[in-house]
Amino acid sequence: MRKNFLIFGAPQITEEDLQAVIDTFKSGWIGTGPQAAELERAFRRYKGASHAAALSSCTAALHLAMLALGIQPGDEVITSPMTFCATANAIVHAGARPVFADIDPRTGLIDPTEIEKKITPKTRAIIPIHLSGRPCDMDAILAVARSRNIYLVEDCAHAIETTYHARHAGTFGDAGCFSFYVTKNMTAIEGGMAISQKAEIVEKIKTLALHGMTADAWNRFSDAGYKHYEVSDLGYKNNLPDVHAALALSQLKRIESNLARREALWGRYDEAFENLPCFTPPPPEKETRHARHLYTLLLDIDSLAISRDQFLDELHRRNIGCGVHYLSLHLHRYYREAYHLQPNDYPNALWHSDRTVSLPLSAALSDQDAGDVVEAVQDILNRAKK
Repeated sequence: MRKNFLIFGAPQITEEDLQAVIDTFKSGWIGTGPQAAELERAFRRYKGASHAAALSSCTAALHLAMLALGIQPGDEVITSPMTFCATANAIVHAGARPVFADIDPRTGLIDPTEIEKKITPKTRAIIPIHLSGRPCDMDAILAVARSRNIYLVEDCAHAIETTYHARHAGTFGDAGCFSFYVTKNMTAIEGGMAISQKAEIVEKIKTLALHGMTADAWNRFSDAGYKHYEVSDLGYKNNLPDVHAALALSQLKRIESNLARREALWGRYDEAFENLPCFTPPPPEKETRHARHLYTLLLDIDSLAISRDQFLDELHRRNIGCGVHYLSLHLHRYYREAYHLQPNDYPNALWHSDRTVSLPLSAALSDQDAGDVVEAVQDILNRAKK
């Protein structure tokens, strides 16, 4: 039993991170300005993207991408039910209808053959989710999108470091959307990014992100001289302040070394859980790089005397934080009732969401923390064998 609770998803915050934020406060410019602009440039370089917009969240990136592509009421957008509600919410907020396609039950990724089954004359876009940092089968999904002239927006909330066939996740479709939330591989506490190879998409996103104005505060009030603005669109308030951008910039410098740390923890977990009544994550597919965002076990509940939720309770009782990624969206009340969905409509997503549990995985974890997780999981599952 740990003395202190191990917080799930606690980020690594260094003295350099703190100093970056302090320096921004001291600069006198803490709203959206030079740090946000530099974050866009740095993230663009890292991802190999032509254009980027720093935003308040990945949710905002997904929503504004929908609007920038002209998604509107009456349209349908295909996505996975195995995702956070933000993905589907963005579709609904754009006025469109989310259409779910079932998943591969072992990886949790959207199944390209299921996408094809869901296409109708109303389908305007596909949003694949690179779940846990594992890339989707982008060759197959791109083939579907291009053959039908359908937009493709990648949900890369878990996939900052992810690559597929030597190409970064988020650069395959019309836009890629990223999260810098507190639990992510790099954090701004709250924040996100939209990238695209198409200038007009990012320009539209940037305008919509700040009230539909043609010039942001940095461009109006900097020492280059005052500039008037015009409201050209009915926009939103989704810009990223410099205080948050400064933290993200500092974190981005450690993105690769922190991935190496999580890979080491991942290997330790794989070895420790190999002979337990559970399924460890499948190895990364050839010519891909897994971002190692979430380490998810799938419990073999047919071999256990406890449910997944009882397992979660046991972990918490031992002061180990954990998560569920995810309860399939078609099981949530809003989507169930709004779109008349039944549990068995997506059997693979149902199977996955009954068994999945995410364990602590962060560059902030010490060897002792990881040892506590291993000991707790082993003890609970060994005691619960039928």
